[in-house]
Amino acid sequence: MSFGQVTALWRYPVKSLGGEQLEQIDIGARGLHGDRLWAVRDLERDVTATARRIPALLGATARYAQPVGADAGPGNAPEVEITFPDGSVCSSSDPGVHKKLSELADRDVRLTALPPADDTSLHKLSRDERENMSIAALRKDFGVAEGEKFPDMSMFRVTDLTLLGRYSTPPGMFVDLAPVHVMTRTSLATIGAELGDDPDDTHVDARRFRPNILLNLANPEDGLPESQWTGGRLSVGGAVLAVTMPTIRCVVPSRAQPGIEVDRRITKAVASRAGRCLGTYCWVNVGGPVSVGDEATLKQSRNRVLADAARRTKRFAFGVATSAMERLGR
Repeated sequence: MSFGQVTALWRYPVKSLGGEQLEQIDIGARGLHGDRLWAVRDLERDVTATARRIPALLGATARYAQPVGADAGPGNAPEVEITFPDGSVCSSSDPGVHKKLSELADRDVRLTALPPADDTSLHKLSRDERENMSIAALRKDFGVAEGEKFPDMSMFRVTDLTLLGRYSTPPGMFVDLAPVHVMTRTSLATIGAELGDDPDDTHVDARRFRPNILLNLANPEDGLPESQWTGGRLSVGGAVLAVTMPTIRCVVPSRAQPGIEVDRRITKAVASRAGRCLGTYCWVNVGGPVSVGDEATLKQSRNRVLADAARRTKRFAFGVATSAMERLGR
């Protein structure tokens, strides 16, 4: 039974830059076709740059110069055109694009294409990055002040935590973790209602949270419906997605983008109302086309009790580990 519809689709040709809104997209094992086939490389830190650390990247947007061919993917990234805050447009084929991006980021960076899936050179964490993965750095990324609760890390699969300990992005992808990010208008409205006393101040632009798929639910039973989907199977258009975990939010949604001002209330609202999670991360069970207006259906997991028990065990372990790391880091 349909419980909602696809109301918007976004693809991000370059990681951490603004993307392009589409009416139809094909989803494959690596997510939306053409999503994040490019990234910005921070040359000094020798790591793939993110808007968490270089917020100025959000001021530029990227789109493909031509329709993306079926053979596009790791090792074959089509030409992109980047629009900068001053209105200028620069192609990935223009050698000057690296200078323009460096001026935007105020540091030496380079536009890099996603390498073949068996080449992990752009995904591996450098020694400096591994050494900088401190609790203090993570608190800054997530906007967690001293004394505030750290995000609940028990929702991560052990395999994902192992991967994140070795790579800045999964090999074969420039996403942070999961191939597809899904959100609902219901959750956006819930966070909007937390922002202030003004009844008109309830709109939160979905672009702040950079989803791939935005759903409009017919009769939501909860103000944060995605938080109840973990372990389920979400069907949208011709694709079937495995709902794996809620999306832990960092400080990026509070930052400026074209047409969007800085609003630090966003981070606080997500923390207080949604436990620092909004939206859901999905892996792909079955690929297929998805269009705006397509119906969405959800098949809930039958193993929620076992999954909840496993999370409680992991939550205890992560709590002990986090407390120990904070004591050692003081």
